[in-house]
Amino acid sequence: MDEGPGNDGRPKRARGARRKLMFTARAGGMRANSLFVTAARSGWTSVVSTCSIGHCTMRKRHAALVLGISASLLVLAITSRAAAQTTRSEYPAGPIIMIVPFPPAGPTDAVARIIAQKLSEQWSRPVVVDNRPGAGGTIGVAAASKAPADGYTIVMGGSSNLAVAPSLYAKLPYDPLRDLTPVANVASGPYVLAVHATVPATSVQELIKLAKSRKGLLTYGSAGRGSSSNLAGELLRSTAGIDILQVPYKGAAPLVTAVLAGEIDIIFADFSALAPSAKAGKIRMLAAIGSSRIAAAPDLPTVAEAGVRGYAVDVWFGIMAPAGTPRSIVATLNSAILNGLNAREVRERLQRLGYEPIGGTPEQFGATLRADIEKFRRIVRSANIAVE
Repeated sequence: MDEGPGNDGRPKRARGARRKLMFTARAGGMRANSLFVTAARSGWTSVVSTCSIGHCTMRKRHAALVLGISASLLVLAITSRAAAQTTRSEYPAGPIIMIVPFPPAGPTDAVARIIAQKLSEQWSRPVVVDNRPGAGGTIGVAAASKAPADGYTIVMGGSSNLAVAPSLYAKLPYDPLRDLTPVANVASGPYVLAVHATVPATSVQELIKLAKSRKGLLTYGSAGRGSSSNLAGELLRSTAGIDILQVPYKGAAPLVTAVLAGEIDIIFADFSALAPSAKAGKIRMLAAIGSSRIAAAPDLPTVAEAGVRGYAVDVWFGIMAPAGTPRSIVATLNSAILNGLNAREVRERLQRLGYEPIGGTPEQFGATLRADIEKFRRIVRSANIAVE
């Protein structure tokens, strides 16, 4: 290669390298080309002015090489930053994992799959449901809390493992307020207070009167210590001033079987699980235990409406992301979830399962979570409920 001087008196290699540097800057999409050109000009002028034509020293060649490498690194850094910004603006750019902390075919899983499908349709990106059951739903939530805060791992939690668990477990591996960020409250589970058909009570007030006359004799079933049914029963005890005895079972299914068999008098359970038996006259629904009535049974009052002031146990399902997830990504997730909940087919699918869509902003969900944590903490302490 000819390395002699060109027509302008500069070595051809120097001119070629300078042009290459300017081309590299332009190729990187740089608006700051002038910065690199100025640096190149000042650097090359210094080198050329102290060189004999065609006889640069090794030291001067080294200086030129360092300048070229530095400029290239600057191009790479700014280009990488621009690429990262583009990636964020195009979120989601790949598959999203939605952790479900319970086994397949359960209530949380059913709600999660409806939402995951709708998100996938909106984004044309896979939203994969990842079931990670165990320890009352806390294992899956813990995994989500430790995932990268990039929006590609979210969790469908619930009132049990987000609002109740902090008061139940002495060594809970996450703090829902510190380690997670609210995205959207998705749906509420319509739980009801019901009695076996042989119990002589057709209203909440009649049940309270009966319980006071049979102090310590009426029984209610729970799906285990710390379950929603356990908390609902203990809250009724304290707010209504009655003495009823808890009989724990290993899960919701055995609990329903027990009340149908007449083993227990009172049950707090999912509306959809009890509806067929109520229709058949085997049990009697007295009230909804949440803060609002159930769409599928609008004539059924809430326990509070039935005269027990301050009573409400809301069972809900909501999506959380790892703490530190950028607000823009949280906003994108929230918007897509609300779009899904507003779709008629999604609302109908949820309502067929007995659930009511909620929606709202991340801030509203956060307020609900904080309020429920405090409420359930009071219930757990007053009833001395604890899980090791």
